[in-house]
Amino acid sequence: MSEHGEKEGFVFEIAIVVPKWGENKLDESGECIQVLVDELKKKGLIVERVVGLQNEFIKLAATIEVLGKAAAELRFRKRTFIFLTHVTEFFLQGIDFPFEWDEAEAFVRLPDGSLFSWCERFRCYNHLIYGIVNTEKSTVLLKYNSKEVDWKPGESLIRKFEAIGIIKEVFPLHDENKRKQLLRSWAMNWLDFTSQPIDDICSYYGTKIATYFAFLGMYTKWMLFPAALGLTVQLVDFGSLQLFVFPFFFICLISWAVMFFQFWKRKCAAISARLQIYHSAGAESEYKSPQTEHSTCRSPTELMKKQNTDRMRDKANFQREEWFRWLMRVRNDVFIIMSIICLQLPFELAYAHLYEVIGSDLLKFCLTAVYLLAIQYFTRMGGKISVKLIKYENDENVERRANSLVYKVFGLYFMQSYIGIFYHALLHRNFMTLRQVLIQRLLISEVIENILENSIPYLSYSFKKFRARNKLKHEQGSSSTEKPRPIPRVEKEYLKPSYAASIGQEIEDGLFDDFLELVLQFGMIMMFACAFPLAFAFAAVNNIAEIRADALKLLVMMRRPIPRADATIGAWLNIFQFLIVMSICTNSALLACMYDREGKWSLSPGLAAILIMEHVLLFIKFGFSRIVPEEPAWVREARRKNATQAEQMCSRQLLRSISGDENRFWEIKKNE
Repeated sequence: MSEHGEKEGFVFEIAIVVPKWGENKLDESGECIQVLVDELKKKGLIVERVVGLQNEFIKLAATIEVLGKAAAELRFRKRTFIFLTHVTEFFLQGIDFPFEWDEAEAFVRLPDGSLFSWCERFRCYNHLIYGIVNTEKSTVLLKYNSKEVDWKPGESLIRKFEAIGIIKEVFPLHDENKRKQLLRSWAMNWLDFTSQPIDDICSYYGTKIATYFAFLGMYTKWMLFPAALGLTVQLVDFGSLQLFVFPFFFICLISWAVMFFQFWKRKCAAISARLQIYHSAGAESEYKSPQTEHSTCRSPTELMKKQNTDRMRDKANFQREEWFRWLMRVRNDVFIIMSIICLQLPFELAYAHLYEVIGSDLLKFCLTAVYLLAIQYFTRMGGKISVKLIKYENDENVERRANSLVYKVFGLYFMQSYIGIFYHALLHRNFMTLRQVLIQRLLISEVIENILENSIPYLSYSFKKFRARNKLKHEQGSSSTEKPRPIPRVEKEYLKPSYAASIGQEIEDGLFDDFLELVLQFGMIMMFACAFPLAFAFAAVNNIAEIRADALKLLVMMRRPIPRADATIGAWLNIFQFLIVMSICTNSALLACMYDREGKWSLSPGLAAILIMEHVLLFIKFGFSRIVPEEPAWVREARRKNATQAEQMCSRQLLRSISGDENRFWEIKKNE
């Protein structure tokens, strides 16, 4: 088979890593790999074996027919060309039906002409390779390291090999053609600062990553207004009106933040509706109409009574599990909050106080270095504790566990990032030190983070590649005159780091760190806006570079991530909303400190105006959020019509089922 299968009409999208046994024909352990390859071919997959420097790789591809039959087995719900009745042309869209391979022409294809998105194909591949089980009635014996391995009836071969170490990892591969196309149109496209091919990103990476970049692009575009306003406030002298400039700037910022997130909710709803074609619901989310039992000894009335009893029992079980999960979440949240207050808060206040009283710049530098090392350990330890606590919450799905982790870990970072700044601003009222800290955090920290974000994966990949070459050279011997063998492309991808979170890799992907960076930046510029209006300009420039840096990181530095179909930013939206409320309180306190220089805290007309302004802004925050609808009208209408059509279809199906049971009952009675 050709090494470059892409030229033959198919693309290798999955790789299985196994030990390098393929070259040694006398090694009996290779029997296991050959059995694996044969079973993969029986599933209809296209298999190619590639021997690398350290491992052997089994690359997998599949025809559209094989993927289509797997999608039918998984009961994917996909959009069809069957349209709703009585709809205007604006709301015209197809109904979602369970996919059937024999009726493939009735289902809508993606804009690029393919039938399945990357998220759907990945699920199909998982279904195929993990669906390889022993269909024999007896145990199959395989040899591994001079030992016999029992492959029991009904047992998954992939999971068996993963448990005993034959399979090291299963990971997705980059599609070189699409990757290079995205490099040109996305990562290296600097003509339009915030424009991004969201549909192409969704098709290649999945809905969740596409939603992140859609949010980052919109956030950066909207950031241009406060950046221009902050530059004006910082550089222009308004003379006698200077006292009114900062309150006006503050009111504009809060109004901007409230409107931005309301319009983001609208855009997120529109994106979800538009990108819904890229992912399908599985069998677990499929509507299941209640089926009546076909019994010769029970009447339809008795069957209905039995269904009501079962429904009440299921309701009690669900309520019991719901309250148990809620109590576990409350217990874990209280534990994390008390740990932050009792352990991290004193540590952060001690560092801020020492930084304030130390006069030597060298001692301040040494203190900061020790602090950064210590806080990294504390944060990592807190993240691991949070992950262990979440495992006992018994959440319904991965996204709920991820959101729970986000709330807990953000509490650690919130205390770490802001408590020292609160100390300088509110207790010591040292605005010069406050501005210095903000400049350090916004300029030095973000520049260093962006450099490390791309350089560390590259250095890690380069070191692994060097170690692989050095190990092969050592095995061949120093006197060997053979030319060094090139590293196969699949092994290069294997050596690249995975797109994972620095904390809680078990349940979160790399978007955790990317969103955390945005959230900490937003809190920094919003909560201390009146002390340093120029921060918004720095944030806008950083975000413009962040779009391309993150794109380059995903396309070049990292492996292809596992796709996820979540089309919202999840818990991060609630954290952004929390930071808006915090910014109202902190900026009001900053204005009070600015206008009450003597520290008497008397309710003079100026301070009273600040208190009134704080209450007005809180009203704007919670009142204006109801003015802008969270969903566009076309999304609401389309969802309502889809729900109405689905309800009518399910009602007719239920009525036919009940009528059929009734007729069957009377036919049986008549025959008796």
